[in-house]
Amino acid sequence: MFTFNLGDRISFYSAVYIEAGVTDEQGRPALRKAMERAEALDTAAHEILRGAFLGWPDVVLLVSAFWYPTYLLDALRGRGMQVVLLHTESPYQDDEQLERAAHADLNLVNDPVNIEAYRDLTPSEYMPHAFRPSVHHPAEAGAGKKWDFSFIGTGFPSRVEFFEQMNLAGLDVHFGGPWLGLPPDSPLRDWTATTLDNCVDNEQTADIYRQSRTSLNLYRRESEDTHEGEGWAMGPREVELAASGTWFTRDPRPESDELFPMLPSYTGPEEASDQVRWALAHPDEREKAADLAREAVAGRTFEANAKRLLKLLDD
Repeated sequence: MFTFNLGDRISFYSAVYIEAGVTDEQGRPALRKAMERAEALDTAAHEILRGAFLGWPDVVLLVSAFWYPTYLLDALRGRGMQVVLLHTESPYQDDEQLERAAHADLNLVNDPVNIEAYRDLTPSEYMPHAFRPSVHHPAEAGAGKKWDFSFIGTGFPSRVEFFEQMNLAGLDVHFGGPWLGLPPDSPLRDWTATTLDNCVDNEQTADIYRQSRTSLNLYRRESEDTHEGEGWAMGPREVELAASGTWFTRDPRPESDELFPMLPSYTGPEEASDQVRWALAHPDEREKAADLAREAVAGRTFEANAKRLLKLLDD
């Protein structure tokens, strides 16, 4: 197996400066960016050809693939490599994903609501979100909880509005992730423990979940409203929370309604607040529901998904 670290390459090319040919008053050379963002993306993406042609893999698995021009996918397939695209942004970005889907041998889609459109182009299957047991697991027995409530994610305006309307007064609360648009006078600033533009990696996120008594899943309305709530599948946050043994209330979706009958869903900030406070006041019932939710996702591991992918390729 070879890993193509596209993110690192984009960061590198975006950060490179070269001398501009002039000097300042101290005799130091002026610098300019070697390439703008679009060129950095293009340069980084093209490097996949070098790695692929040197390693010559049987299968190339690309996650999202938004930064790869479709002719690069065709170049890989033209040399006999099977191209598999894992689409992670359905249904919100299906238009963009479908543009690339036709250039793959197999498409794996995180929400099956529009899967027939993919199947009209090439073989496609629903592949649910998964977790990594070494990262997403319950806390050790007897471990204390640091927060009453936590939420890790991007601070979209719709989420800011929702959480500002929740009744979180008097609770130990933790918000993490990039919250770039958070108003200066927002009460949420008291609970954002990280810098406003700071992402939280998977290990940190899982650790925060384990230290939290309750949490919540909230889909961003910026995309949800555009697609009129057509999403069927639950997102990765729910899978990871459940695998970490953390109780949470749900922004309802058909898949999570089927999988998590033991966890409540809410219709708005007030109801979500009431559910969180009920869970905090009933620790035994909360832990029982969290244990049942963890059992419900026990089979949804990355290893299980990988085995399924290998079977699909073999078929």
